[in-house]
Amino acid sequence: MFTNFSEFVPYLYQGLSITVQVFVVGALIAYSIAFIAGIGRTSQNAWIRTIATIFVELFRGTSLLVQMFFFAYALPLIVPELSMSTFMAGALALGLNYGAYASEVVRGAIHSISYGQTEAAISLNMSKWQRMRLVILPQAVRVMLPGFGNNSIELLKGTSLVYFISLADMTFQANVLRGGNTALSSQVEIYTYLLFAYFLLALPLILLARWLEKRSSKGVSTS
Repeated sequence: MFTNFSEFVPYLYQGLSITVQVFVVGALIAYSIAFIAGIGRTSQNAWIRTIATIFVELFRGTSLLVQMFFFAYALPLIVPELSMSTFMAGALALGLNYGAYASEVVRGAIHSISYGQTEAAISLNMSKWQRMRLVILPQAVRVMLPGFGNNSIELLKGTSLVYFISLADMTFQANVLRGGNTALSSQVEIYTYLLFAYFLLALPLILLARWLEKRSSKGVSTS
């Protein structure tokens, strides 16, 4: 066992760039959506709050894999103008799905800020946008950081699902290898390497999440 390292690992490595690219694009979408939907759910405007809530519950309440299939194969049939590559479909589904979850982190962080901060900003004649941008968000972001770190780790692991829409990521490469190596020992070896590959990718995010948790906890304890 583990005698094909020089053959299997370089083959898996061919899918690394797709995995990383999908993660980066998905993360950019996710955290943009998280702030938009999270702030929207705290809005005093009932329409904005309702739209944000429907979005969050829709993407939290449906399967990520089904969302990928929808964007890759169904949406172009419904609206041909919105046809997109499978790469974009995968990244978009990841971003919207994990963005919906991360929006709850944003909403919770905003609600955790004492209303006294808002009252103080009102006394300084600040507008709603100024209060949110200059007073609420700078304090809330500190509370969001640990949750965002954990969300990033989950998003990275979620990238393995793009294999199902035929993106040649690391999981896709592993399954191609499995098809050409039917021996049980080879299959164990292939998926062991894949397991460690995802762990090594996630390790910096895990360490960052822990550091952010410690840092934000210290900040909260001294406030």
